[in-house]
Amino acid sequence: MNERQRLLKLLNGERPDRVPWFGDLDYWTGAMMARQELPADFKQSEAQFDFHRDYRVGFYLQGYFPFRAEYDSTVEVRSWHEGDAWIRRLRTPKGALQERHVHLPASFTSACCEHLVKTAADLPAVRHLYEHTSFRPDYDEARRRAALVQDIGVVLCYTPKTPFMQLVALDAGIQAVVDMIMDDEDGFAQTLKVMEARLDDAVEIAARSPSECLMLPENLSSEVVGRRFFHQYMRDCQAKWMGQVHAAGKHSFIHMDGTLAGLLREEGTVGFTVLEALTPYPVGDVPVSQWRAIAGPKSILWGGLPGVYFTPLIGEREFDRHVREVMEVMRREPRYVLGVADQVPPDALPERVRRVADLADCHGVYA
Repeated sequence: MNERQRLLKLLNGERPDRVPWFGDLDYWTGAMMARQELPADFKQSEAQFDFHRDYRVGFYLQGYFPFRAEYDSTVEVRSWHEGDAWIRRLRTPKGALQERHVHLPASFTSACCEHLVKTAADLPAVRHLYEHTSFRPDYDEARRRAALVQDIGVVLCYTPKTPFMQLVALDAGIQAVVDMIMDDEDGFAQTLKVMEARLDDAVEIAARSPSECLMLPENLSSEVVGRRFFHQYMRDCQAKWMGQVHAAGKHSFIHMDGTLAGLLREEGTVGFTVLEALTPYPVGDVPVSQWRAIAGPKSILWGGLPGVYFTPLIGEREFDRHVREVMEVMRREPRYVLGVADQVPPDALPERVRRVADLADCHGVYA
């Protein structure tokens, strides 16, 4: 049985031959491309899927948004580079918004050093921005992947983040969000309402995409959001959007790549097919053995292997011990997927990535 067959059986409530193993290799392979260890067109070619076959890692997460945003003539967009920084400025009749990101070559990533939305004074511009945004389908990449993924995985695309998490994770940051709620709670709630109304269109486009799975890419961590904000600003939107995903005949995922204790139970009630990128103790805050009791019976639980475990910082014996311990829990019932929490990092050891499938073959057969 191949990884695609294993996962589809699990998603459809059936029992495969062993626990499926799927990993996000995008960060690792991106660093390899930057080091010229992989071709520059690697991610646009069939080689990406062959790479997963060679390492025996199921393919799923290198997702993308199957829609594109377009602003009307009332929004002026300008972007440029200054050294290692990338700047984007959006001018609206209600004010200008600007963000700045700096490239970090040592870690093969970038960091936000100026958020797009800074204070409650920016909220009228945010509302104007969304009121004058439209979304169009962008399905070409999903069709390309559907033709290539074959035995090694599934085609997964993204919905938008919920409006609250768009602000928390990307556009403003949690400190500015809390300040905006305190300074202008009504204006903040109105802004989320405007954002959600327009993002509903993007979700509908995503639901019609040629994908098998749709992920809500919340990047949720419980010590940042907490139960109050979740119930006040997120849960109803999540439930509505996941209803659209299921009505379209697709499996729903949520990306939870932070601490779990505060929100795992709450997210387990929303109705997602999969709670994904779950990070276990000792890197996270909840052992794999406790996940099911907290999350409840509804969702498939996906994760278990912290990214750092693929690096030289963790010894071989500890790596094997951890994988076997996770497998001991996951093999008890066909409601888990062994996955990376949340990405294989740039300094990963290739032999570690290869070894996971061997360990799953030996220790992942259902009891």
